[in-house]
Amino acid sequence: MIIFRYIVRDLLITSFAVSSVLLIIFLTNSFGRFLTDAAQGKLAVDVLFKVVTFRMPYMLELILPLGFYLAILLAYGRMYIESEMVVLSACGMSHWQLLRITLVPAAIVAVIVALFSFWLSPAGALMTEQTLAEQRNRSEFESLQEGRFQAIGQGKVMTYVENVSDDNQRLEQVFVAQRDSDTTSSVVVAQTGEQAFIEDYGQRYLVLHNGYRYEGRPGTREFKVTQFNEWGRYLPPTTSVAEFERESDAKTTAQLLSADDPGSSATLQWRISMPLMVFIATLLAVPLSKTNPRQGRYLKMLPAILIYVFYLAFLINARSAVADGDLSPIVGLWGVHVPFLVIALLMLNWQGLMQTRNKPAKLAQG
Repeated sequence: MIIFRYIVRDLLITSFAVSSVLLIIFLTNSFGRFLTDAAQGKLAVDVLFKVVTFRMPYMLELILPLGFYLAILLAYGRMYIESEMVVLSACGMSHWQLLRITLVPAAIVAVIVALFSFWLSPAGALMTEQTLAEQRNRSEFESLQEGRFQAIGQGKVMTYVENVSDDNQRLEQVFVAQRDSDTTSSVVVAQTGEQAFIEDYGQRYLVLHNGYRYEGRPGTREFKVTQFNEWGRYLPPTTSVAEFERESDAKTTAQLLSADDPGSSATLQWRISMPLMVFIATLLAVPLSKTNPRQGRYLKMLPAILIYVFYLAFLINARSAVADGDLSPIVGLWGVHVPFLVIALLMLNWQGLMQTRNKPAKLAQG
């Protein structure tokens, strides 16, 4: 029992530490990507952290199996280097007993991964897509940022606003340049601006006050200057979030079970694969962690990581193939799990297979 608690505690602590480092790396990469969108005005700054938070369950779904896999390699590699495994073996612990002990924390991690995979990740994906849909469907008025030139209207209009009110309802010192045709352009300069909703038409307009409109052909003197007290520009209508169509990642597991399209089938198999991957990765990691003290604890880390990378890459490719209809759902992702399971079992029984193979040769010599 003391040995059991020692090994389980060491694995869980190491797994938590490794997963935390991996999560920071994933979050930094994701935050940088969304930060670029926020800098371009595609995403509001106030929802930046919200979107990253919604994506965390999906990140953890991928990180936890890898974190536990690396934890086994690091923890058991250290025990081999420091001869703790030799002592345990001298006390009568076989590699099968070590495997049974390892499967206990593996089951704990698999349950947590299943919680993320079947419930939390779909909910986070749905909230992420809804939030991004809201941002995509914001009016051009709401995406304007002060002190920056921004293209709106699919790049046909260039704007500049010196000041924006805290509630994004009022603009000051507004500049709007637009190419009306291949030969004519117009520039509007106004002191203030605001968004107005015309209930009779159900449409929104950007209304500018106290300004000038310059219209003509660039490079010539053919320009017309118009002074106005009020000038309006139509803002495209937004799409309601309620009209958002969920993709397979954002569907609940119950919805995937009742669906019969290839995309839903691929997503369902992926969700089952994540907790299953924890057990197969454990079967791979235990024999791969065996290290000769003279060779160093990190000698097998590179091939072990490559095996895991290939495993995950094959799963991703199989999911895409099933979703595209290029691979039968009957084969699906199971066609990846089974070969790696066979490899893991062969590695676990390799020593016994070699002994069985050598016995006939010894008997013949005798």
